[in-house]
Amino acid sequence: MRTQQQTAATVIDWLREGRRVAAGLLAAVDGSAPLDVGASVYIDEHGNVEGSITGGCVESAVAQEALEVIESGGAPLLHTYGISDELAGTVGLMCGGIVHVFVHELRDEARDVTVAALEAVLDERPAAVATLLDGEHAGRKLLVDPETRSGSFGGPALLETNVEREARGLLRHGRSTIRTFGEDGTTLGTGLRVHVTAYAEPPRMIVFGAIDFASALAPLAKGVGYRVTIADPRKAFLSSARFSSFSEPVAAWPDDVLEGVTLGPRDAVLVFSHDPKLDVPALMAAFRTRAGYIGALGSRKTTADREVRLREAGATDEDLARVYAPCGLDIGASTVEETAIAVLAEIVATRAGRPGVPLRDADGSIRRDHEDVAV
Repeated sequence: MRTQQQTAATVIDWLREGRRVAAGLLAAVDGSAPLDVGASVYIDEHGNVEGSITGGCVESAVAQEALEVIESGGAPLLHTYGISDELAGTVGLMCGGIVHVFVHELRDEARDVTVAALEAVLDERPAAVATLLDGEHAGRKLLVDPETRSGSFGGPALLETNVEREARGLLRHGRSTIRTFGEDGTTLGTGLRVHVTAYAEPPRMIVFGAIDFASALAPLAKGVGYRVTIADPRKAFLSSARFSSFSEPVAAWPDDVLEGVTLGPRDAVLVFSHDPKLDVPALMAAFRTRAGYIGALGSRKTTADREVRLREAGATDEDLARVYAPCGLDIGASTVEETAIAVLAEIVATRAGRPGVPLRDADGSIRRDHEDVAV
């Protein structure tokens, strides 16, 4: 299978040669699908195909629709395709599903935006492409990177402003999805759907300890864009589907889990194991990374005892200052699920450089408009 970079290079050449090109954008998925939302397939006027959206299930149908759009100059359209269990099995999927694919020709400014986005893919630079799915200007695009915006929807300026802000937030999370806006561009309105494709690696969350708190946190973290790993050397603890459904389970000791893994300010390491044989090695390994958030679950007594063990293992004052322990915001959590919410809320607040207080007690902008804050 061709890499994303190879596909990007080929499509850039097509567009620069002046070929007419249509794209099939995987806008949404119901059920299972082999590729993530945001994947694209490109079809040129000669019927050449680059990229993939389902690993082969619906590409031929999308290619046919794309060629008809090119030949007729037709309007973009969001198509829905059902993938049968039988067809899914032929391409190695676990089960069928429903995919929603936006088929549109790359015209005018959208061609330039696409070239710029694919150049970012080649250079491994973060960028997000917002594609308007509805209205008379459907198919137009905006390119948003951490510093600039280019392209135009040809509609209300407020729409582009709000989409830019939303795209930057999704880019920080490495998450692709559809957002809905009012026809006047308001964020709380309806009528205009915009798909944002984020070309960025999602932040990582590595949780040590296959316990209830980890299984409660994983779906929440995945929902806001984290790629979650739950690690525990005790294989029996990881056997439940509650861990594999929303995370990658890894049966290994902390040093082995983090060996060769590069973590940065967007990433999080959490220690939920409640076992000194795992807690201390996991935190000591986390200190050797640049993870922006390091948290450890437990009572205040457990936290104090753990700090003594960490110092005995060689942790410095600077190391210990990086640990959020007991982790989580003080929201009065009394259940596993509420605790997971408290922990994730603290992670989000930490990344945003916010204190995590009630909005009515705070001043300034409600939305985060700046880059993530390294801890």
